[in-house]
Amino acid sequence: MKKNIFGKKLFGVLLIGALAVSSLTACGEKKAADSNVIKIAASPTPHSEILEKAKPILAEKGYDLQITVFEDYVIPNEVVESGEFTANYIQHVPYLNSFNEEKGTHIVNVGEIHYEPFGIYPGQKNDLAAIAEGDVIAVPNDTTNEARALLLLQDNGIIKLKDGAGLTATVNDIVENPYNIELKELEAAQVSRVVSEVAYVVLNGNYALEAGYVVSKDALAYEKSDSTAAKTYVNIIAVKEGNEDNAGVKALVEILKSDEIKKFITDNYEGAVIPFE
Repeated sequence: MKKNIFGKKLFGVLLIGALAVSSLTACGEKKAADSNVIKIAASPTPHSEILEKAKPILAEKGYDLQITVFEDYVIPNEVVESGEFTANYIQHVPYLNSFNEEKGTHIVNVGEIHYEPFGIYPGQKNDLAAIAEGDVIAVPNDTTNEARALLLLQDNGIIKLKDGAGLTATVNDIVENPYNIELKELEAAQVSRVVSEVAYVVLNGNYALEAGYVVSKDALAYEKSDSTAAKTYVNIIAVKEGNEDNAGVKALVEILKSDEIKKFITDNYEGAVIPFE
């Protein structure tokens, strides 16, 4: 009887050991599989659409691109910083630099993909020549995008900024306001929602697309492709510092810079999104 009990105990120990080995093997296999997963946070338009086009191409290289769409610019950086996501595709370099400085994050650029010309779009008025005393213009309120909006307004003779304001301009840098316009400062995603309440809106390219605008047809004025602003605000793939050599991310950037994706961008966005060369 004692021998049988010992045998059962020995069998139990061996069984537990076998299960442990099996579990470790399974975990190892899962970890290996997960190394081919690229979790990316993206803005809805055009970022997630471009990524969806790249997804099957990336799958041919053995990578599973998992795209999660976010409506804001903050959470996508937070989830990359925390390590929950591999990368994001939502922003341009000035915004990234500003975010890192303000939030103490460590996110870096690993690939320039496209830029989106900023535009002035109709609100209650559909001609810039109709601008009048006291008109209200809605603009994004985040540091870098507001500067870009102000520069575009300046380029079109609506305001004048102090010398040297450039890419860090704020409303405090306005030195001439001949029409005494009022700037309605809103979170970028909200600007297109007040078109019926203001004379004009100044929109990021992606939010213009979401609102159904085509820059080449609907914008009353927009940044030209050779402008300093357009080139400065190129949209990027970003990762947490230290992950620059992630093989999957490198493969993704290579695909996003390919002729196939460039053609997709050119054919589908009618000048609202332009591949970065």
